[in-house]
This record gives sequence, structure tokens and C-alpha cells, in this order.
Amino acid sequence: MKKKFNLIWIIILFQFLIINSSIANIKIVTYVDEEIITNYDILKEERYLKVLNPGLTNLKQEQLSELAKQSLIKEIIKKKEIQKIIDIKNENPFVNEYLENLLTKLQYKDEKSFNNALLANQTYTIQEIKSKIRIELYWNELIFTKYNHLLNIDEKKLSKKVENLRNKKAREFFLSEIVFKKKDDEKIEDLISKIKRSINEIGFNNTANIFSISESAKLGGKVGWIKEDTLSKKIYEKINKLEINEYSEVLKLENNFIILKVDEIRFIESDIDKKKELQKLIQIERNKKLEKFSRIYFSKTKTNYLINEK
Repeated sequence: MKKKFNLIWIIILFQFLIINSSIANIKIVTYVDEEIITNYDILKEERYLKVLNPGLTNLKQEQLSELAKQSLIKEIIKKKEIQKIIDIKNENPFVNEYLENLLTKLQYKDEKSFNNALLANQTYTIQEIKSKIRIELYWNELIFTKYNHLLNIDEKKLSKKVENLRNKKAREFFLSEIVFKKKDDEKIEDLISKIKRSINEIGFNNTANIFSISESAKLGGKVGWIKEDTLSKKIYEKINKLEINEYSEVLKLENNFIILKVDEIRFIESDIDKKKELQKLIQIERNKKLEKFSRIYFSKTKTNYLINEK
């Protein structure tokens, strides 16, 4: 009995030493105001980013750590802004729908297979992912509330586009993007050369993680399946003749530049519901504008926070 009792205490002591050893190795890397980011937080985020884009395993460790750190800084700032107007713990009815769209983009067949990938990579739980999604959804609501009055969508132009659609075997592209913008003291030619060199060295999707300013950057630039009929003439002309895994020349869109890559091509039987197609086009146009406003608002609010990177 005494031996059994001693063995239990040895096990408890051993576990205590392991836990304390782990705690001793945890270091604060960054402060965002009073909120801290530790090396352990960065490790979990790194693992999650690799689930979203497995190609990130080819990056240098310092590049991956920097991506993870900036991703966490961005999430904390968004959370703090949201908390000024709403309790972030409130349930959001669109979390599961957002997750389903994410799984489609990442080409996971269901939530279970995605959860298995999270477990295998020792990163966040599915519930923690849903908390992250909740932050994104409430952030999008915040942006919509602030900029809704500026969302001028030319519905007549989109209606004309839909009217030209015909039932046929339609082609769809699975696209990835790198959206970028030059700094004031930077030559656009130099930036384009740097991005193209990066694509050649580490691949398109990893380059999107590093250089793209779009929300799709975290997914390695993955946009998802887009019907060719719904693409703007300018974009269609750039990707129409591309083969799978080829990417376009640089295209200027308003104040930004974009490079598009064709990941996959498929043909589907198209039975067009013009009313639904119009609503899809309106939603796509609205999302583009909201994303632009999201970048503007984030850049503005970021200056209000003290970010101390050790």
C-alpha cells in the first residue's frame, strides 16, 4: 500500500515538473496595449496557418513566426474594436455557414476531417476556430455599419451582365490571388519583381501569405470557385487562356494591384436562375468594397494601439 502511495506521488511530481518546465519556456513576445502574445500563442497560430496553407512548411521559420505574430496582432485589434460596441461572446448565427464556406475553399469534405487536421497539427480546437470566426463576423458587421452608406453598387450594370447569361456547360475557375499595394517610398516595378521572385522561390500561395493585403492572404490567397461568366472583362481577359497552375500578369484594380492564379478548372451543367445570379454578383461586388473599407479602417485604428514587439 505504501509503495502504491509513493508511486502516485512520484507520478504527480513528474507531471508537476513537466508543466512547470513548459511554463518556464513561455515568453512574452509582443504586447498589444495590455494584452500579451507569447511564443506559445505564436506556435499555435503557426500550426493553424499551416492547416490553412500546408505549403507554409516550406517557409523559413522566422518568416512563419512573423506571419503568425502579425495575424494575432490583427485579431487582437479587431477584437478590441468590436468589444467597444458588443459582447464578443454573443453567439452569431452565421458561424457554421462561414465555417462551411471555409471548408469548401480549403477543400475539406466536412467538419470532422478539418477537426482531424487541427488535432493532428496540435493547434486550436474546433471551438477556438469558431471563436476566431465570430470575431471576423462581428468585424464585418462593424465595417458594414460604418460604410454601408458608401456601398454604391451599379445593379443595372450587373443586371445587363446576368441577362447575357445562357444555359450551357459553364467553365469555373478555382482562383487564388495576391492583392498588393506599393508604399509611398517604393517603386511598383521593384515590388512586382520582389513578388515574382518570391513566387518562383516559395510558390504562389506562400507569397500570398507574405505580400497580399487581402483577407484571403491567410488562406494562401485562395478565393474559391468562380464562374467565368461572372468575372469582369478585365479579369477574364487576364486568365482566360491560363492553364492550371499558371498565374496572370499584374492587373491594376483601383489603387491596388492583383495577380491571379488558376488552381483548377472544371465544367458544370449550368441551369441559370437569373435572379439568384444577380444576387450573387451584387454580394461579390459588395464584399469587394467592404474588404477595401475593412483595410482602410483597420489601418486607421491600428495607430490607436501601443504595439510593443520584443
